[in-house]
Amino acid sequence: MAEFKELYVIQDLEEILEESHRRKIIIFKHSTACPVSARAWQEVEDFIRESTDEILVAMIKVIESRPVSNQAADNLGVKHQSPQALLISKQKVLWHASHQTVTKANIEKALQGEIINLL
Repeated sequence: MAEFKELYVIQDLEEILEESHRRKIIIFKHSTACPVSARAWQEVEDFIRESTDEILVAMIKVIESRPVSNQAADNLGVKHQSPQALLISKQKVLWHASHQTVTKANIEKALQGEIINLL
């Protein structure tokens, strides 16, 4: 099962980006007020439960933790969207997707290097 952590403050984001030098990270940006984001969160939860990869999934709630979400967009150079999933390695975005393209299957394909950005 993948590891999960919610990011609350910018220091949490900085730690996750540093961790990306040791292993791949999925950052999931989630709007708790959006039904499309709720569906995407279900997909990410399914991925977390069923994954055998040694990967960390970090969630940013974009309404509750807006500064963290904005900092992630600035640091990673990917325009903010929600829901949004980003695959990070060595502080670089390898893949990102948003809205209906945030699926368990697409996350798995991205980790295997089978797909590129779906925005």
